[in-house]
Amino acid sequence: MNNLNAWTQLALYVGVLLLITKPLGLYLVRVLDVNGRTWLDRVVRPVERLTYRVCGIDPDREQGWLGYTISLLVFSLAGMLLTYFVLRYQDKLPLNPQQLPGVSPALAFNTAASFTTNTNWQNYGGESTMSYFSQMVALAFHNFTSAAAGIAIAAALVRGIARRTAQTIGNFWVDVTRITYYLLVPVCLVFALVLVSQGMIQNFKPYTAAKTFEPYTIQVPKTDDAGKPVITADGQPVMVDQIVDTQNIVQGPMASQVAIKMLGTNGGGYVNANAAHPFENPTPLSNFFQILSIFSIGSALTYYLGRTVKNQRHGWAVWGAMFVMFVAGVLVAWKSEAAGNPIHQHLGVAAADGNLEGKEVRFGIFNSALFATITTDASCGAVNAMHDSFMPLGGLVPLFNMETGEVIFGGVGAGLYGMLIFVVLAVFIAGLMVGRTPEYLGKKIEAYDVKLVMLVLMVLATTILGFTAWAAVTPWGQAGLNNTGPHGLSEILYAYSSSVGNNGSAFAGLTGNPANGDPHYNITLGLAMLIGRFLMIVPILALAGNLASKKLIPASAGTFQVEGFTFVVLLVGTVLLVGALTFLPALAMGPIVEHFLMQAGALF
Repeated sequence: MNNLNAWTQLALYVGVLLLITKPLGLYLVRVLDVNGRTWLDRVVRPVERLTYRVCGIDPDREQGWLGYTISLLVFSLAGMLLTYFVLRYQDKLPLNPQQLPGVSPALAFNTAASFTTNTNWQNYGGESTMSYFSQMVALAFHNFTSAAAGIAIAAALVRGIARRTAQTIGNFWVDVTRITYYLLVPVCLVFALVLVSQGMIQNFKPYTAAKTFEPYTIQVPKTDDAGKPVITADGQPVMVDQIVDTQNIVQGPMASQVAIKMLGTNGGGYVNANAAHPFENPTPLSNFFQILSIFSIGSALTYYLGRTVKNQRHGWAVWGAMFVMFVAGVLVAWKSEAAGNPIHQHLGVAAADGNLEGKEVRFGIFNSALFATITTDASCGAVNAMHDSFMPLGGLVPLFNMETGEVIFGGVGAGLYGMLIFVVLAVFIAGLMVGRTPEYLGKKIEAYDVKLVMLVLMVLATTILGFTAWAAVTPWGQAGLNNTGPHGLSEILYAYSSSVGNNGSAFAGLTGNPANGDPHYNITLGLAMLIGRFLMIVPILALAGNLASKKLIPASAGTFQVEGFTFVVLLVGTVLLVGALTFLPALAMGPIVEHFLMQAGALF
């Protein structure tokens, strides 16, 4: 870790992130106020008004938490059905120059659930499965809408905290419209042009067929006359040799999708290799812009929080807690990857080389560790290295990041409302320690509020561990593994942690869409995504409504201050303690035991 270049990059990243937090936060204050004025009003305001008129939306009429929740669920269901339809029938829709077939029912369900929930888990290779129409209409469309919905939920919760004796928390339709028109679309338009300037493609050309330097042979599943895989008696696909002498070079509208997948913390790759592909991530500068965009809105929302509740120090305290956990994760992952594999070193590989397996040499060890930490701190899921190839403790960092609920800056909106759940829990613990009714910014935290908080945390833990346990002991779960032993358990645990946490990254070893067509992973991962999104959002919005209805209580000598060093320590401790108590047994059987076995000379 004695790498001045890497330390400089980390300092530059943090400095730029901090630099944009306040101005973007101030802009969010205006965007999330229906009467807020922005420099885009002259162009966008007429379009906004037309949208309200066409859709029958009254922008001055606010909703209670239940109405807000129903609107969100209806909006999400409609989008999910649209995506499912487009994927199933993409072979009959335009902009399909490769003549790709329609997607199978189980995979279409999994993908529709994935993009609706801002997860963007992909049980497919984008360049070999999705047409241009599907990439743009079914997937990139959801990148905008799911991101806007996440920010809207965060805004509703912050309003609930800030308001007193109120029965409403905003208007879902207005929030989504303004976030999309004033924030996501204009920023992504500029961002996409920046990415094109770095060499990212943006076109509608058919794929380019290029002759390979020399032919090579691969094994592929044998298919019958109907195009279905031939299966042996034990359920395994029959493999046959195939000579490869050409290579298809992907084309298509890539930059427009990558811009929103990063800014909206969606993460679904246009191609299977995601941000490790030279088209999706051409240069070190594009890599920097992409990881900066992942944290930008999540960081700015902490400033929005402080400004809205009229306590800017509280907003910065929340930012500080996120920052501490972010830096700790980067250092642990970086140290683990830089140390390398001791077994390889015994075979003569220099320790200074570190672990370069599964990493792009263009980015190296530090940028791979930094990217992995950022993408799992946020619910993004884009990757520029294969997490399956990380050292055990290097893989532990992204796993634990997701199992905390990805509250370290987090996804757009999801990071803030997830962290505010821990804030309420931390305030409750502080109140118990001093023997008085817990208060948060002048609002009493009562039994109903704590029950809602615990429901959110129980949904996260129960769904991840329940699905992991089921898959680990069943034939269909074990059949999808690329590794055995503790690393195999980590593959399953990572898949469900990523799905429930709405992250979407993968260990890149699990086969979730097997050749024999077994739908178990597609269906269970899809259900995990829906549970992780909506069964957590409903109690969060209920909490927003309950907090909004409360009266303000004047501060007293016994009021716990939610700013400053003490609060940051308590908040960080609460996040780590809840995560450790819940997931440590599973992590101990996965990456932790794998680390010690590696030290003893065993690999998986």
